[in-house]
Amino acid sequence: MPVSFDELDNNLLRALKPDDWAVLQPHLEDWSAHSGLMIHEPGDTVRHAYFPRAASLISYFVDLSDGQGIETVLVGREGAIGGIVSQGKLPAFARAVVQVGGSFWRIDLAQLEEAKSQSPSLRHLFARYADCLLAQIFQSVACNAAHSIEQRTAKWLLAAMDRTGRHDLTLTQEQLAAMLGVGRSYLSRVFRELRDDGVIETRRGRIVVQKSLRLRSIACECNAAVSRHFEAVLKGVYPNGHNGSEKH
Repeated sequence: MPVSFDELDNNLLRALKPDDWAVLQPHLEDWSAHSGLMIHEPGDTVRHAYFPRAASLISYFVDLSDGQGIETVLVGREGAIGGIVSQGKLPAFARAVVQVGGSFWRIDLAQLEEAKSQSPSLRHLFARYADCLLAQIFQSVACNAAHSIEQRTAKWLLAAMDRTGRHDLTLTQEQLAAMLGVGRSYLSRVFRELRDDGVIETRRGRIVVQKSLRLRSIACECNAAVSRHFEAVLKGVYPNGHNGSEKH
């Protein structure tokens, strides 16, 4: 059955022109995955592009020689992963993992390349998205070098909230510490302060944000900087966290 725009739940696909959607839509596959699923590891041949839908999230990790995996970028309904701008199948550099399971659109890269060959505007849209993704990675590098663990923790929680539309995140402190590349004891101190201030609650395997406005006041400016670049390059694609569900 043909997929309508109302069923997409992915902002990047919703930004397509009708003619480009007509070219791409027949090749999209409805695909689902559970949290923690490995999509590809470094060196694997990338064979598909994935578009997270609704509250689904994918993280890219760079694995270090000591076995530690550091998250470099978080992708939700604003974007896609996997060979969006490359010319055909290439080996993966980073590890891609489903952070929050759910539904995705998936397309074989050979079919994606064929669609882009038919439509320059489709090719240009994905190239603009690649620029936004690179800006997000640039900002992440600067953030990790300059900002405190408290700021980075708040930034990550807000980024996940904005993309999922949820204040209740399925995540352990150990997982978040590993993604941020910080020691568990440092993150425990930050979480204790956030709990004492009533900003978050921690439950078994879950983090619940109670005061998102307060959390935004703690976070660094990095999410806002990325959002501004998305707005300049791909207006309306980046998720907007300032909505009616905002908690004080």
